[in-house]
Amino acid sequence: MSGSTSTSLLIGGAGGFARETIELAHAISDAGTPLSIVGVLDDDPGLQNTTIHGVSVLGGFEEIEHHPGASLVLTIGNPRRYAIRQEIVDRLQLTGERYATLIHPTTSIGRSVSIGSGTVIQAHAVATSDVRIGQHVVVMPGVVLTHDNVVEDFSTIASGTMVGGGVQIGRGAYIGAGAVIREGVLIGERAMIGMGSVVTKDVPAGETWFGVPAARRQ
Repeated sequence: MSGSTSTSLLIGGAGGFARETIELAHAISDAGTPLSIVGVLDDDPGLQNTTIHGVSVLGGFEEIEHHPGASLVLTIGNPRRYAIRQEIVDRLQLTGERYATLIHPTTSIGRSVSIGSGTVIQAHAVATSDVRIGQHVVVMPGVVLTHDNVVEDFSTIASGTMVGGGVQIGRGAYIGAGAVIREGVLIGERAMIGMGSVVTKDVPAGETWFGVPAARRQ
């Protein structure tokens, strides 16, 4: 764990990615950096007073005011609403130090790689050399980021994605599971790449591309 120095953690979101992140926090603790999960925050009133993997749902995101010593990680990665992490960050107006950066112990992260606050990197991901990963990025299991990749804030890279050298993934983009991106390609801000796609040329901002080779969805 990096970013916040707090060992108390709030999980922001109660879906499948939250459960994965709870497991990630346990893995970090088992590897020798103890983390105490205080609870889960979710704005769905129907989830209050329930538990997620044994962790209590405390209420909506306003509950963070009652836990000033805990760090927060946003665990929302739904492709149907992949801009939600930025919306919550804008709404909460917390400083960067309040967000935890969670990196699974099985990852391979080069010494020249930079990682922003609030980012989550799941098991067996690789970032080789001179990779820059922004804030509140989600990197799912088995992702490979190679030399000189830039992954801008709020992006999501789903499981098994392979990214060639010198690729830039724009702010808030979503890369579906198993995608392959050719070296030197630019993925525009808030673009979406369908799972299993092979991206061989630049993708403009806000567009959805999929297929082999990937093309714009009409």
